[in-house]
Amino acid sequence: MPLALLALAISAFGIGTTEFVTNGLLPEVADDLSVSIPTAGLLTSGYAMGVVVGAPVLTAVTTRMRRKHLLIGLMVLFIVGNLVAAVAPNYALLMGGRIISALCHGAFFGVGSVVAANLVSPQKKAGAISLMFTGLTLANVLGMPMGTLLGQHFGWRSAFWGVVALGVIGLIGIAVLVPNQPNEEGSGLRGELAAFRKPQVWLGLAVTAVGFSGLLASFTYVAPMMTDVAGFSDSSITWLLMLYGLGLVVGNYAGGKAADRALTATIFTLLIALAVVLTIFTFTAHNKVSAAATLFVLGGVGFGTIPPLQTRVMQLAGGPATLVSAANIAAFNLGAAVGAWLGGVTIDAGLGYTSPNWVGAIITTCGIALAVVSVGMERRKRAGALPSVTEQPVAPASAPQH
Repeated sequence: MPLALLALAISAFGIGTTEFVTNGLLPEVADDLSVSIPTAGLLTSGYAMGVVVGAPVLTAVTTRMRRKHLLIGLMVLFIVGNLVAAVAPNYALLMGGRIISALCHGAFFGVGSVVAANLVSPQKKAGAISLMFTGLTLANVLGMPMGTLLGQHFGWRSAFWGVVALGVIGLIGIAVLVPNQPNEEGSGLRGELAAFRKPQVWLGLAVTAVGFSGLLASFTYVAPMMTDVAGFSDSSITWLLMLYGLGLVVGNYAGGKAADRALTATIFTLLIALAVVLTIFTFTAHNKVSAAATLFVLGGVGFGTIPPLQTRVMQLAGGPATLVSAANIAAFNLGAAVGAWLGGVTIDAGLGYTSPNWVGAIITTCGIALAVVSVGMERRKRAGALPSVTEQPVAPASAPQH
């Protein structure tokens, strides 16, 4: 494994920890700041919307920057946002800190995906991207549970101070280990925007946003679901989150490997599995053993979709892919924001803490329908003797020395 991938994974670990740390601390945050649990859940939506805005905007205005310099700047912004969250005296400033730190998220993973893809041969690009995202999945195994444990024993602010420390470590890792890759020729803003003239790129982004949305509709409310429905104690949330995180690690790795062999089949298999597991979770959440087992599987199939969906959109760009890659990260988080919001709507409507599961299943099913449309368009292209993007390797994102 190139050491640069390790640096990206370390930084992804810090970013992933702050993205999801509030999920395990919703009761503590809600109680301390005198808001409802669904309102506290909007901290996930607020973060996601910060990613939606920051991913394309920051990537667009920095297209001429060397990728290493950009990654360093993004980690500085991440640290500042978490400092604001750690000292926030009220809900509004906590939300503000969440949004500041989120602005760097999409651009980081968008640029990082291109850097990771450049480090390996074309047939291993999805695997390289999944290795970078391993940091994000490990954040769910270690970072988020430890943040929850800190928050429950020393106050929720201590979790954000821990994230600040992770951000500093990630910043040092990038400065030391990531090579100063040159940008590819023609990768300015005009070249990056050219990909968005392709309807298939927009459809690919839609598949990502809608298909992934179902996971966060459910997971945002996992803490009250496990305690109020399954009957676990508050202290059990830490190990349940670790169990979920183990599922993420397995799914992310397997999804990347499978996507390198059969990209389209992997996407369909995982999206269908996600819809099925969410449906089942509505019923299994009422028993401790089945709830814990389903939570593990949910993490696996949910995060398993990330490497293949990210790889597919980068392929669809057919050229400079940094901005498209960042836009797809924004699409993931737009789906997360909408999913978290819809889950909260059903809870507020009195439908119970299991209602986000069946809502998530419906949303992901809509994503599957969009994927069917997308693949149908590609088949019509092949029938018309046009090359299929699906079978092409990701175009290198920098000139030889994605």
